[in-house]
Amino acid sequence: MNIFKNESMRPNILFLFPDQWRADWICEIPELPLRTPNLDKLRERGMTFGNVWSPSPVCAPARAALAVGRLYDRCKVKDNSVAAPLDIPMFYHHLRDNGYNVCGVGKFDLDKPGFNWKLDGSSNLKAWGFTHGIDNEGKMDATSQYRKYDAPIGPYMKALDDAGYAREYAGEHITRGETKDAYVSCVPEELYCDNWLSDNGINILKDLPKNQPWFMQVNFTGPHNPMDVTQRMHDDWDGMEFPMPCSNSDDGYTYEDHQRNRQHYAAMIENIDRQIGRFLDEVEARGELDNTLIVFSSDHGEMLGDHNKWGKSVPQFGSVNVPLIISGIGVQAGVVSETLVNGIDLAATFLSLTDSKPLPDSDANDLADVLFGKKTVNREYMTSGLRDWRAVTDGEWKLVVYDDCRRELFRYGGVGNECENLIEAFPEVAGKLMELLKQDCGKFQTRSE
Repeated sequence: MNIFKNESMRPNILFLFPDQWRADWICEIPELPLRTPNLDKLRERGMTFGNVWSPSPVCAPARAALAVGRLYDRCKVKDNSVAAPLDIPMFYHHLRDNGYNVCGVGKFDLDKPGFNWKLDGSSNLKAWGFTHGIDNEGKMDATSQYRKYDAPIGPYMKALDDAGYAREYAGEHITRGETKDAYVSCVPEELYCDNWLSDNGINILKDLPKNQPWFMQVNFTGPHNPMDVTQRMHDDWDGMEFPMPCSNSDDGYTYEDHQRNRQHYAAMIENIDRQIGRFLDEVEARGELDNTLIVFSSDHGEMLGDHNKWGKSVPQFGSVNVPLIISGIGVQAGVVSETLVNGIDLAATFLSLTDSKPLPDSDANDLADVLFGKKTVNREYMTSGLRDWRAVTDGEWKLVVYDDCRRELFRYGGVGNECENLIEAFPEVAGKLMELLKQDCGKFQTRSE
């Protein structure tokens, strides 16, 4: 689908992809004093999607499922112990084969168990279809591997090692790296990972030719735990008050602990927004803002203490729901869509909008007609899953099925809707959702009936 009057013109794509950013931390909720001016501008100029699910709320399967455009049960990555298979084409290959410069920086996590980045971050990029990029370590992988070898094996820890911060940074995660902990890191502003990887991405953009279309994926490492920030980031949010988690009864975690955790999560969000502004400025400086599609989303969310849970990997709202904003080149401006979207749908959308070959045997839906106002519905239902559970929603109800035969039924919506299990009160609803679930992951479900 070429969206330009000039058929020879193809859009650039800037794909902003942070790690562990929950869906409700971009909305204009008065109780959340977030500062995201660049995302706010994207929302004004584009479409915000309010019902988006991760295909699987863990880094490796979520990113692999997106890359190959397949749902969790068909992407061959069950958890973080499995690398993305190289025998299934990725949408990056199809963009490259269509003449795109396919660029990426940050934490790719397509070879999560391999710990294989090379010191220049080039290890797997060509195999995945990238023409330019630097694949760097995520927070915990960076420090665990540094401690194991007493030397860097990836580009980010090499940068810290060269500057004399690596050993202290690695030591922080031993004593402070718990999911709930929030602390000030030893690293200076220029070496804070999201700032450092943004420098890498902007430098790549600066060197790209202007007569060839490009795709750039920026895999921010934040706002993933641990909630480590620079001193400036901490000071900017110190004393800011946030709403407490929903249904949290952890007596060992004080009000002050929760506030510090949320302040640092917000600080990481604001910092990523600042880096997004830098990328937008560079695209504008290249004179390409008018022919660049800008997409912001995340691989999965963060529970932030809701229901006494932290991190991701669970089927609750904070973990499964992710943000999505798409802006630029003909996208409806200032529109909020409540249609159901699975994160893998971006793969089909990227290929469609660039007139690239579609992925084979894909489960992804093309969002183009929704973006341009030709239709309002993308999916009638959507699913997500991980090793021991699957979830499905039709936009009104949400069913979760576990492999130990437990089932939970909730009215679909925000985190507050997931406090009461309605499975016994509405068995017919559960039955209908079960039939939908079987269409996407029937083998799992037969063990639960």
